[in-house]
Amino acid sequence: MNIHDKKSLILVDNISKYYGSFKALDSVRFTVKAGERVAVAGPSGSGKSSLLNSLAGIIHPEKGQVLVDGNDLAKLQSRKEMCRLVGIIHQQYDLVPQLPVIHNVLAGNLGRWGLFNSLLSLVWPRDRRQVQDILGELGIADKIDDLTSKLSGGEQQRVAIARMMIQSPQLVLADEPVASLDPARAEEGLKLITDLTIDSNKTLVITLHSPHLISAYCSRVIGLREGKLIFDLPTSEVDEHYFHQLYDIGH
Repeated sequence: MNIHDKKSLILVDNISKYYGSFKALDSVRFTVKAGERVAVAGPSGSGKSSLLNSLAGIIHPEKGQVLVDGNDLAKLQSRKEMCRLVGIIHQQYDLVPQLPVIHNVLAGNLGRWGLFNSLLSLVWPRDRRQVQDILGELGIADKIDDLTSKLSGGEQQRVAIARMMIQSPQLVLADEPVASLDPARAEEGLKLITDLTIDSNKTLVITLHSPHLISAYCSRVIGLREGKLIFDLPTSEVDEHYFHQLYDIGH
């Protein structure tokens, strides 16, 4: 694959990231085409979260560059443009538990609205019909005015997904979004996330540990270990041997 392929939505060009003397990412290099569903796997401390935060523009590498739709994220100044390009679902969902569901969903519009309209929406929520429709698609329309703190873990995940649907970025990032859910809820939640990206023609990069979930819901897997890219393959070509190597199982 040509690292400078113009059809690629994401270009990660030889990036390294340090925290003091610790190298979290070590010369990582790959591209992702629009519409792909890519899993990032690896043990704790392998650099998965650092990679996702680099793709989200939250942190910037000391070496190399990250481009999304041709934009160097380290140089992008417009919050509105950043929100159009990239959205992220963290493991803890980043919801405000003291606020009703509608406000947490509408937080996906903050990058477009600006401070004044965002504050105004806390008093008079805008786009209620749109929020109601999205929550309806996710099966929790009746929760629109409930306090987010009163929801189950699975329901909170759906609120985070609804917030992402409102934002509608080109690239959806998800950092171990099903880690806190039981196996049945994890599969259900992952299906919601992948269906969202397929239906809206978004690109998904997601960190996961489970080989079963990776093979069922992603078309490609990138393996990281100690900040280095160990493999980058279609999921159909990745068997147990690769995961044993990645997680050092049996050694």
